Amino acid sequence: ITTLKPRIEWKKIQNGEPSYVYFESKIIGALQNRAMLLEPASLLITNATREDTAQYRCEVSAPNDMKTFDEILISLEVQVKPVVPKCIVPKSVPVGKSAELHCVEHEGFPKPEYQWFRNKEEIPTDPKSSPKFLNSSYTLNTKSGTLKFSTVRKEDSGQYHCRAKNPAGEAQCGPQMMEVCKSFTEPPSV
Repeated sequence: ITTLKPRIEWKKIQNGEPSYVYFESKIIGALQNRAMLLEPASLLITNATREDTAQYRCEVSAPNDMKTFDEILISLEVQVKPVVPKCIVPKSVPVGKSAELHCVEHEGFPKPEYQWFRNKEEIPTDPKSSPKFLNSSYTLNTKSGTLKFSTVRKEDSGQYHCRAKNPAGEAQCGPQMMEVCKSFTEPPSV
């Protein structure tokens, strides 16, 4: 830009609606105390949050330049590391019964995927892929964080914990014990 004092405007476009961010040489709106213009026309957003995820359009008018008007559209996706997930593990399950373990995390963006561990060892998505879990009867949903045992075995006892992970980072809950106990049968009626 060779024009002295070119007109620079930044707009945030969210849900198809534009709103000014930088107008008449000052930052305005929601970014007023969290953004600044760096020469010649770069917008710096500090402490970005998920609400800042949008498209941003910079428009420059420079009447004395060969190109008198230009604009650029930039997409910003703010990623947020997951927080410690809430893990729900049954304390005691009878042999042969079903069990469900849940892992839930709502802060991470994009939405995290989940991994489960038993005694610090990762539980594979497919039990057939590991000799250690070959005889296990479970399904693991990495999107919902649910680990379902259709019929638990004594070998399924152990310390379970879950990890929530996305491109911004990961977090895990502390280990919780699931004990698989003997199945109690009703005494025969006399």
